[in-house]
Amino acid sequence: MIEKWDITIPELTGDEVRSAYICLPEAYTHDINRRFPVLYMFDGHNLFFDSHATYGKSWGLKEYMEYTHTPLIIVGIECNHSPDHGRLQEYSPYDFTLPKEGKITGKGKITMDWLTHTFKPYIDTHYRTLSDREHTFIAGSSMGGLMSIYALLYYNQFFSRAAALSPSLWIAPNDFMQMIRRSRPLPGSILYMDYGSREMKQHRKMDQAFAQAANLLLDKNIYLNCRIVPDGEHCEASWERQIPFFMNTLMYNL
Repeated sequence: MIEKWDITIPELTGDEVRSAYICLPEAYTHDINRRFPVLYMFDGHNLFFDSHATYGKSWGLKEYMEYTHTPLIIVGIECNHSPDHGRLQEYSPYDFTLPKEGKITGKGKITMDWLTHTFKPYIDTHYRTLSDREHTFIAGSSMGGLMSIYALLYYNQFFSRAAALSPSLWIAPNDFMQMIRRSRPLPGSILYMDYGSREMKQHRKMDQAFAQAANLLLDKNIYLNCRIVPDGEHCEASWERQIPFFMNTLMYNL
């Protein structure tokens, strides 16, 4: 069952309305005393319905959850669609510059402060969640993947596990590596991270950056499930095929 409602993030976009989605597992309605782990995801409009997705193709998470009966609540938050690089700003923990777009002011900290201090308490109050760190996860792709790594490292008191699909490591790679080096994640933190073999060729030395990031994460004692996806591309159809891999990591041993 999927519920959709309107929300605002005053700290980022004032009274502008965007959508939030929540996918409740089948067991949620059958066992009214049971509580469930929660996975927060970026780009929520791309997760469940093709008709809502930016490029007309969703991740197909609704079908996956119904087929597998995974005992997990998934919460998706729509991104900022502002043509003034709203998504890039909200999904970056640091400032960076791109050749065509110019300077982008990273507002990732504001995004995560709102998610952890305002939105998560709302979800925990209105739904039967397991609200503790051990049962709270975060995931996303592209810039959302970058934010998921940031969230695991710097909001680690809230999230014990994360999944980063095709994270945008090519944006300010030095800042990204410094972000990992400066972090102090708690023991037992888990990360699934992948990158498509085809999209790897789109950015110079991306294979080296991916390997460096993996090594730095391992140095931080992150339990890392790291993959290069054969023929993987930077699109929802490719990320949909990775759902079983990252779901198995997030739900492992729970």
